[in-house]
Amino acid sequence: MFDYRLKVFHTAATRLSFTKASEELHISQPAVTKHIKEIENQLGTKLFDRKGTSVQLTQSGKILYEYAEKIRNIYRDLEFEISQVNEQHKGKLIIGASTSVAQYILPEILAKFNSYYKDIKIELITHNTEIVSELLKEGKIDLGIIEGESQSSFFDYKIFKPDEIVLTAKADHALANKTLALKDLYHLNLIFREQGSGTQEFIQNRLKEKGINIEDLNTVMQLGSSESIKNYLLHSDCMAFLSISTILNELKNNALTIVDIKNFSIERNFHFILPKGDQSEMIKLFLRFVRS
Repeated sequence: MFDYRLKVFHTAATRLSFTKASEELHISQPAVTKHIKEIENQLGTKLFDRKGTSVQLTQSGKILYEYAEKIRNIYRDLEFEISQVNEQHKGKLIIGASTSVAQYILPEILAKFNSYYKDIKIELITHNTEIVSELLKEGKIDLGIIEGESQSSFFDYKIFKPDEIVLTAKADHALANKTLALKDLYHLNLIFREQGSGTQEFIQNRLKEKGINIEDLNTVMQLGSSESIKNYLLHSDCMAFLSISTILNELKNNALTIVDIKNFSIERNFHFILPKGDQSEMIKLFLRFVRS
């Protein structure tokens, strides 16, 4: 039910890229531009500023984005609430989630879930991907949500949501508006996550595919959370690869920026990780809720 033009705008504003919006929505880039132009004409205002190969929201764009989020959530809640009329559910669900997912994505989902199912108690356990997988294997959690790439034959994996890992720096960094080549990474001061982090695993693997050994880069420090890395970047000239999901507020507030690397991107999916076999009704309910 989410108005399609508004969906196109919302996707482009979330990804801060018309190209990535077109790929995600499976339409051409000119079609993305056309839909956004129609909204701009209707509202009589400009929604995006182009900066080289990237785009930024104008003040009007930021306001529309906030309302588009609200409208999308209202439609989602309407559809789900109607589908759940007269159903009652009770019990407890223990979820294990990797750090980025638990901190930046799950809180809103869990708050919504609790508003519908007050008799279902949720316990959220936060660890990196490696430990979440171990907890599920030991039966200490009911399901996991992870950001890692490695998959085990012990589990079933289902896509939760798409994500992208981007090179990030403070907004006034000397290279803020530059497009780098991969070889430029050797000349940067970089901050990385700890070993065992799913994000770190993705970064290592994608760089390795391009012939870059992460051990050869200048790692200034390894920190245990995206929040620590973000705060470090704000007070230094270092850069870091971070999930775009973790820096949306900083991008909107122009505190951090994305530094493009020519012909290189790190795209991935967050995954549900589940025990093999049939799932409990509680798990099925939670999965249906998230997908709705």
